[in-house]
Amino acid sequence: MSEVGGIATDRLKSLIERVERLEEEKKALSSDIRDIFAEAKSAGFDVKIMRMILKLRKMDAADRDEQEFLLDTYRKALEI
Repeated sequence: MSEVGGIATDRLKSLIERVERLEEEKKALSSDIRDIFAEAKSAGFDVKIMRMILKLRKMDAADRDEQEFLLDTYRKALEI
């Protein structure tokens, strides 16, 4: 193992390369997701609403209920 300035160069290089591989995978996945949204849009689905649904599905029930309650409260306050 070689060191430069107290840094294990082989370990650092390994970590950097792992991050680079994951960044490439993330880029490919993002492209796949864009393709799916394009497919959904061409099928007549509202992509903006789909993104909102995905965000809601990631939340736990309590957070989702609180957000819906606050949204409803704000709507009533603003007469929307």
